[in-house]
Amino acid sequence: MLTFRDCLALCELSEEEVKAIAEHEHIPQLAALELGNYLIHTAEGVPVIRRMILDDIASAHARGDRLHALKLKVVLCQFVTNHEDARAPTI
Repeated sequence: MLTFRDCLALCELSEEEVKAIAEHEHIPQLAALELGNYLIHTAEGVPVIRRMILDDIASAHARGDRLHALKLKVVLCQFVTNHEDARAPTI
């Protein structure tokens, strides 16, 4: 039986990136891992994940959770560093 960690090791996302997807989509982390793994392998997926993280940052700011927003900014920086397609601006 595969564990979450096993599946994460097969995915091109970090655990923090998966958590950001789960937060944005309001789904369990395992479902977010599946969604993220699918998206990361599509042409449109990387900008979609980037937008999700940006939305999470905006939501954290809106509710006054500066610490969480800061953590998500670190996640975004790591995502952009690891995924070249994430550097392009989204519309």
